[in-house]
Amino acid sequence: MTRRYAAASYFAGAVSARTGDEMSGPAMMLAGFAMTGSASAAASLLAGLNAAAAVGGPLLGAFLDRSSRPGRLLACALAAYGAGVAAILLGLGRLPLPLTVLIAVCTGLLGPALSGGWTAQLPRVVAGDALPRANALDAMTFTTASLAGPALAGAAAETLGAPTAVVLAVTLVALAAPVAWRLPTSHDRSTTHAPPRVPLAAGLRFIVRCPPLARATLASVLCCTAEGMFTACVPLLGARALGGSGRGALLLSCAAVSSLVANALLAKRPRTLAPDTAIWAGAVVQAAALALAATAHPALLVAAALLTGVGAGPQLTALFAIRHREAPDRLRGQIFTTGASLKITGFAVGAAVAGAIAGHCLPAALAVASGTAALAVPAFFTVRRDRGH
Repeated sequence: MTRRYAAASYFAGAVSARTGDEMSGPAMMLAGFAMTGSASAAASLLAGLNAAAAVGGPLLGAFLDRSSRPGRLLACALAAYGAGVAAILLGLGRLPLPLTVLIAVCTGLLGPALSGGWTAQLPRVVAGDALPRANALDAMTFTTASLAGPALAGAAAETLGAPTAVVLAVTLVALAAPVAWRLPTSHDRSTTHAPPRVPLAAGLRFIVRCPPLARATLASVLCCTAEGMFTACVPLLGARALGGSGRGALLLSCAAVSSLVANALLAKRPRTLAPDTAIWAGAVVQAAALALAATAHPALLVAAALLTGVGAGPQLTALFAIRHREAPDRLRGQIFTTGASLKITGFAVGAAVAGAIAGHCLPAALAVASGTAALAVPAFFTVRRDRGH
């Protein structure tokens, strides 16, 4: 009964936190676009929110690994992240844009708490034979959030205004904090003794030295960079092809729908597709989808968004499976938050690059995104299988 309740609590909190996270990016970008009229300014806010994750992820992961009650630390990180997003909203139009972007950068230090920080706690909730299915369900919380977040952001921005959409995002993140506070401790650690301390860079070193983790991380970061490029193009795609910048966010929801369906099938048969295969195959599908999006035709845009989800959903499930399979317990938090921070930073770089290109040539920005996702395939196979840990 306790474990069942803990699992339900975990997934409810994950959906709330991640929906708020997925909503905050598009909502903030729409708010920036509405208040400045500049796609590059809007993209700079999104990039700023994600840029600092490379620093925040390993640091947060180290503290989670050292904590006997990591859920409480996670709850504090969620509350601080929500407060930071609220501060960004208050700064728009009142503070110079560079200062508002700086607030976004500081807030982004805690971004990995909503992704890798949550997922690293999953083995504390479920274990053994139940973990593969729970892993697929955990990946589905990302796709559920990817579906609901942009849709809520677009709908709220269209009906109530973009600032209201940001407020709703902050509320969802805040609702997850009490759930995180009650997350259980490790099954195999005594709560009366502090966990062993490990160097801050130990998680990153382990990823680099472990071939399956290195391959999967490298490919996923490149795909996430391409995703950032696509997301930065969303307001212009909506304005030019769909009749409104807010409607562009619905393309992200289309991708999430197909991703959710694909992961639902995997949750029923989690061993159908080998995780390592799903990593590079997902990159191929995403590259093709982004090339299709470069046409900017409304019907083809929807098809491209759906195809993107088909590649991204199973790839994310596979990435989690590889991390759970390879990560030692003493480094689990670091490995998950470091991996998440690398992806978030890649997303930020992609958003910044595409934001600068899209204002001059939207198809060129999407072509670069397609090429970046395609690059993940040879990058995956360049990491030698036989390299030692």
